[in-house]
Amino acid sequence: MEKLNLKNAALVVIDLQKGIASMGRNLAPYSAKEVIDNAAELADAFRKKGFPVFLVHVNPGEKDRLNVLTDEVLGSGYGKPPADWAEFVPELDKQETDIVITKKQWGAFYGTELDLQLRRRKIDTIVLCGIATNYGVESTARFAYEYGYNQIFPEDAMSSMSKEAHDASVNFALKRMGRVRKTKDVLENLD
Repeated sequence: MEKLNLKNAALVVIDLQKGIASMGRNLAPYSAKEVIDNAAELADAFRKKGFPVFLVHVNPGEKDRLNVLTDEVLGSGYGKPPADWAEFVPELDKQETDIVITKKQWGAFYGTELDLQLRRRKIDTIVLCGIATNYGVESTARFAYEYGYNQIFPEDAMSSMSKEAHDASVNFALKRMGRVRKTKDVLENLD
């Protein structure tokens, strides 16, 4: 396997927040715990190397929630979210040096300053992980691809509502926008 160029890289972690992680019993092929543990290991390694860590969470308040007509509403039926719904899971061990991005929709680029913050740091490669593979991760990856970022997807640091949805995103979208690897491969390339 070729060596990954992580010289100008940042880690971008999508939606590893209490409200979304609590739905982890329904994730596949990896549990919320597996995804969180792998993402936390990546975040720790990136911080130790002095590479930026971007923690992205979604916090759609009632007044700025998207009200697009759809056949199925994602997340409907859960009622009003608890007060800590948008807080990052403690395993990520959020640091003062981490850059927090708050989004209002699936992708982390649209309507946020993610692109600006990456470019200011001269980042050309992002390592992208989180929940859910076929929503937040893939949507963010599509924008990153269009913006010209190199991307690495640690496939075992992301998961979805079904194995089929995860696999479809990985095999039919992410592999065409970057390189799909395992967490251990990314960690080995940080050395």
